[in-house]
Amino acid sequence: MSRFVDKLPFFDRRSTSPMEEAEDIGRSGLLVRHSHPTATLGQLLNRVGDVRAGDSAESSPAHHVLELGGMGGPPADGNLCPTPLHFVLSFTDLTYSVKNPKKLSFFPFFRKNRLSTDPVTAGEGPEAFSRTKTLLDSISGEAREGEILAVLGASGSGKSTLIDALANRIARESLRGSITLNGENLEGRLLKVISAYVMQDDLLFPMLTVEETLMFSAEFRLPRTLSTAKKRARVEALIDQLGLRRAANTIIGDEGHRGVSGGERRRVSIGMDIIHDPILLFLDEPTSGLDSTSAFMVVKVLQRIAHSGSIVIMSVHQPSYRILGLLDRLIFLSRGQTVYSGAPDGLPSFFSDLGHPMPENENPTEFALDLIRELESTPAGCRSLVEYNKSRQATKPSLTEKPSLSLKDAISASISRGKLVSGATEGTSPASSVPTFANPFWIEMAVLTKRSATNTRRTPELFGIRLGAVLLTGFILATIFWRLDNSPKGAQERLGFFAIAMSTMFYTCADALPVFLQERYIFMRETAYNAYRRSSYVLSNAIVGFPSLVVLSIAFALTTFFAVGLAGGASGFFFFFLIILASFWAGSGFVTFLSGVISHVMVGYTVVVAILAYFLLFSGFFINRDRIPDYWIWFHYLSLVKYPYEAVLQNEFDDTTKCFVRGVQMFDNTPLGSLPTAVKLNVLKAMSNTLGVSITGNTCITTGSDILKQQGITDLSKWNCLWVTVAWGFFFRVLFYFTLLVGSKNKRR
Repeated sequence: MSRFVDKLPFFDRRSTSPMEEAEDIGRSGLLVRHSHPTATLGQLLNRVGDVRAGDSAESSPAHHVLELGGMGGPPADGNLCPTPLHFVLSFTDLTYSVKNPKKLSFFPFFRKNRLSTDPVTAGEGPEAFSRTKTLLDSISGEAREGEILAVLGASGSGKSTLIDALANRIARESLRGSITLNGENLEGRLLKVISAYVMQDDLLFPMLTVEETLMFSAEFRLPRTLSTAKKRARVEALIDQLGLRRAANTIIGDEGHRGVSGGERRRVSIGMDIIHDPILLFLDEPTSGLDSTSAFMVVKVLQRIAHSGSIVIMSVHQPSYRILGLLDRLIFLSRGQTVYSGAPDGLPSFFSDLGHPMPENENPTEFALDLIRELESTPAGCRSLVEYNKSRQATKPSLTEKPSLSLKDAISASISRGKLVSGATEGTSPASSVPTFANPFWIEMAVLTKRSATNTRRTPELFGIRLGAVLLTGFILATIFWRLDNSPKGAQERLGFFAIAMSTMFYTCADALPVFLQERYIFMRETAYNAYRRSSYVLSNAIVGFPSLVVLSIAFALTTFFAVGLAGGASGFFFFFLIILASFWAGSGFVTFLSGVISHVMVGYTVVVAILAYFLLFSGFFINRDRIPDYWIWFHYLSLVKYPYEAVLQNEFDDTTKCFVRGVQMFDNTPLGSLPTAVKLNVLKAMSNTLGVSITGNTCITTGSDILKQQGITDLSKWNCLWVTVAWGFFFRVLFYFTLLVGSKNKRR
């Protein structure tokens, strides 16, 4: 089979866009093999600067297409000088098994309506009755710098599993076999720094533009030693390389906002992970869901990345004839076993030797996949193909070019050639030749805060709805509890107002639940390969959300404090605002922590509402502390509502000179309350004679301090309650950090 090969340099001086180039290639049909250019993306920076310096004042800065002649590729005289091979990724006998889930034999319909098309998972085949299922079975092969290794197979064949195994997304204790880079075992820490993984799903912030998305990725991935101008130049060059110039200022978009196309979205996802020019690039079905032209464009970009000095390994379901010409090595899988391993042009002879000649003008991959699926339906399966491939590999002479340098020297040489892995540091091992993170903690936090603030600012309706809910709640409470007096009923109504108001603060925070749930997989994608620290994300999350909490607190305090007629004047209002802000802070921290534990929105809302109801129950409003059973008293002290509730009660009632029950008012809310006032005065006179104390109709019976004692609020002062509430907010965010630390490893077991 004739090979499709790229004859274009890494960047071409022609004015045609990459998409037009893809269409031209599709029309011409054939390309001629050209030696790989060795220019890296890092080397573009100087060229970009030179071109921009030479621009005239009238020229537009929007688009610069650069030619990298002299940095690699064939010399002008036609003598080809092969570039040294720096990296070879080898994997040997990779085996990975998982336990089969137990089937509910008393519900047979559960086994009939399976979503999986894999015969093993669907209850067919010999492994259906075993306790384990082998997803990878002694897979071996290699991937070289400058080439694209494609893993093919039907659904359930193990393509994504193999990519995950090579990308260290499977726990080492679960994966058997060896993975080496230049003959040395590949450490997980080093792999995170020199590699990137592009997921099958495009996980992007919808309200950021293409340029902003790539620029934020550059801020994370590129070291701070690079100026902002050079980072922006890097982004501009990458936009041109990805063919995204026309969409540079278009938002990514989602279901509710029109944005870029599917192919452009996929190229943005790739761009985010190649901004630091990784040595290893793993992609899980990057062409899935794209039309033929968009898919070809994506693989064309990957070919250029490989030619810049990277190893590209991707899974692909069924490549077109044009895409096949861009691939250098293929691995066909069937039920976790290697059916074919080699170059694309070896497919016809491979199947012909097995008695399955390939018709002319047939797409080799389509023929191979159809034949594999047909054989999988037979009792013997693809055993004949697997065995023949093993014998073929055993007898095939080893012509593999070995890397010219050790791993440490190869990484150093790669960085010196301009591949901006993350910058270089002195060290004695490959793992120490590059830093774990490209930037210090405070820069990560600043970039994360800016990105979140930008995305939030472009969805003002979300905050508007939340502010409207708080104002509506405050308005309803203000009108219901309008101008409460200092009677016994007024005191009781104040208790009810405070209980409802404080619990409302926490319930309003429930809308913070989907914030992290929407960003969860973006976060896992970015932190899996050390774009930033988890601690930076936690602090950024708190910083971005705090200003909105201040606005909500002011809105609620202004709506209710004066309308209800609460005590304390200016100082009382200030403390009321502070305790509301502290409640919002603690509530949002609690909900954020739960969002890190629970990954489903509806389950999360159910849990939040239930736990907040328990907090209100044990807050001390419905039942005083001294009446709570001993076996539940611990929950009283864990209640988030308890501390702000006690704080506002003290802010309102902690005044020995303020009276809430006078003389005859002591009979209110009792059966004697309906008696005439004269009778009540006679009862008070009789009580005075008995007690030896004068009790008249205006004698103060219960002060604010007496109400606090009746409610059992004597442990903490109002300021201590405030600090405890604030501390709860910090505590839950620390728990959120540990949740991310433990739960976002993103590895199979």
